[in-house]
Amino acid sequence: MASSKPLARFWEWGKNIVCVGRNYAEHAQEMKTAVPSEPVFFLKPSSAYVREGCPIIRPYYCRNLHHEVELGVVIGKRAQEVPKEAAMDHVAGYALCLDMTARDTQEQCKKKGLPWTLAKGFSTSCPVSDFVPKEKIPDPHQLKIWLKVNGELRQEGDTSVMIFSIPYIISYISRIITLEEGDVILTGSPKGVSAVQGNDEIEAGIQGVLSMRFKVEEQK
Repeated sequence: MASSKPLARFWEWGKNIVCVGRNYAEHAQEMKTAVPSEPVFFLKPSSAYVREGCPIIRPYYCRNLHHEVELGVVIGKRAQEVPKEAAMDHVAGYALCLDMTARDTQEQCKKKGLPWTLAKGFSTSCPVSDFVPKEKIPDPHQLKIWLKVNGELRQEGDTSVMIFSIPYIISYISRIITLEEGDVILTGSPKGVSAVQGNDEIEAGIQGVLSMRFKVEEQK
């Protein structure tokens, strides 16, 4: 049965944002962390979404806010213990996402052995583009994603070099967390993450598909 919900507006009702970390070897290296042998993932609340036209807000406790541009996979139907071979049947489409990270806070959490919620889950920490139906991207493993800050290219990567493929990621996560229609998986960021300040403008895109712009503001 077709969903009665407008899937193109997944950010309004999707339950889970599941973020895969260190899925590009060069990003793992720049963060001085080991390349993982299994997917590493964490969650953002759905309130982290922010749409173009609204600002990214740097939280009051953060002095080192970083951008991470990522391909997002939008789930189209419930996925629980899905085999890798059937995983793409559960994909409705894609979106470009930013995993905004309070890097200084993340480092403090790591040192104290604490969860990353303060660093990764604050409001506006997941800027998201328009929905792109699956049919418009025949091979999500052959995409170039990029990000500029104030017109300067900071990140550029190719999804062909992701360590873990999208089917593998969906299968792996669905054995642990049941994915629901409208959920989004962020598939990891290429190298080049760096800091942004208040009044900076971030522009990011999937080459030949779409782009988006966001301003950064300070929390008052």
